[in-house]
Amino acid sequence: MEVETRTPAQQQASPEQHPQPPPLHRNMLAIVNVFLMAIGAVAGPLILRAYFVHGGNRKWLSSFLQTAGWPLLLPPLISRRRKDGSSSPLFLMPPRLLAVAAGLGVAIGLIDLLYAYGLAYLPVSTSSILISTQLAFTALFALVVVRQRFTAFSVNAVVLLTIGAAMLGMNGGSSDRPEGVSRAQYYAGFAMTIGSSAMYGLVLPLMELSQARLAGRSVGSYSLIVEMQVVMGFTATAFCAVGMIVNKDFQAIPHEAREFGLGQGGYYSLLVGSAIVYQFFFIGIIGAIFYGSALLSSVIMTLLISITEVVAIIIFHEPFNSTKGVALALSLWGFVSYFYGEIQTNAKQSDIPPNIEHLSV
Repeated sequence: MEVETRTPAQQQASPEQHPQPPPLHRNMLAIVNVFLMAIGAVAGPLILRAYFVHGGNRKWLSSFLQTAGWPLLLPPLISRRRKDGSSSPLFLMPPRLLAVAAGLGVAIGLIDLLYAYGLAYLPVSTSSILISTQLAFTALFALVVVRQRFTAFSVNAVVLLTIGAAMLGMNGGSSDRPEGVSRAQYYAGFAMTIGSSAMYGLVLPLMELSQARLAGRSVGSYSLIVEMQVVMGFTATAFCAVGMIVNKDFQAIPHEAREFGLGQGGYYSLLVGSAIVYQFFFIGIIGAIFYGSALLSSVIMTLLISITEVVAIIIFHEPFNSTKGVALALSLWGFVSYFYGEIQTNAKQSDIPPNIEHLSV
C-alpha cells in the first residue's frame, strides 16, 4: 500500500503548501481501502465464528485478535522515517490527536469484546444483520457529532434497519439459536452485538471528526491515517491484553489448542488469520473515512452483509428461516434507500466546496 510522506517542516506548513493528491491517486487509494475493508468484513466474522464452533471459548482472546495485527502497519512508518532522516519522529500526529486516537482505541477494545461475546452465542448470519444496524447508529451520531444532515432516505434507512433487528429479536426462541446456546445466552449475545454496533456507530463519526478537525482533512496525508490506526490498534490490544491477563487466557491457550477441533495447526492458523484480516478491516475503515465519510464506510459494511450471510450459511450450515430472510431484505432495502439518498444529495451539492469549519471537538 502506498503511503504518502510528510516531513516535520511540512507538518507545520499552511494548507496552501499541501495540495490534495491527484484525483486518480486518491481514487486508487480509496479503492484499495474499500477492498481491504471488504476482506476483513467478510472473512473476519467467519474466522472468529469458526474459533468458537470448533471449541474455542476465550472471549478476551478473540477480542484481542481483532486488533493484534497493528504491528503490520509499522513498516510503512519506519520506511517514511528513513526517507525523512533518522532524526524524524516516528509519529507526526500532534499530541492532541495522539490522545484522541488512544481514547478511541480503548473504546474499540470494548467494542471488540462485546462483538466477540455476540459471535460466541449467535450465528454469523444473525450477527451480521444486527451489525448492519450500525448504519442507523452512525447516521444518528453523525447528525450530532459532525452535523451530517438527515434526509427522508436516511430516516427510512434507520427505520428499516431497526425493524429488521427487532424481528431477529423476536426470532430468538426458535431454531436460530446454535446448538448448546441457551435462550439467556442468545439474548445476551443479541444485546452485546447491538451494543457493539451502537458504540461503533459513535466511534466512526468521532474518527471523522478527529481527522477533519485535528489532522486537517485539507492538509492531512495518508500517513496520518496509518499513524492513527497504529495508536488505536496498540491501545485496543493493550486493553484486551489486560483482560486476558486477569482472565488467565494466556495460560489457557496451549491447552485450548490441544483440545481444538481443527488441531493445533488449525487453532494457531485461525488466530493468526483473524489478526491479519481484522487489521485489513480497520485500516480499510479509517481509509474510507479519510477519503469519504463515516457514513460511507458504514454503508459499505452494510452492503457486505449479504456476502457474509451467504458464505456463513454455506460454511456453517446455519439455518436461514423466513424471519431472517425478511430482516436481511429490510437491511438491504435500508442500504439502498440511504445510498440513493446520498447520490441525490451529492448531485445537488457537487458544485459546493467542502466545509469543515462547523466541526467542533
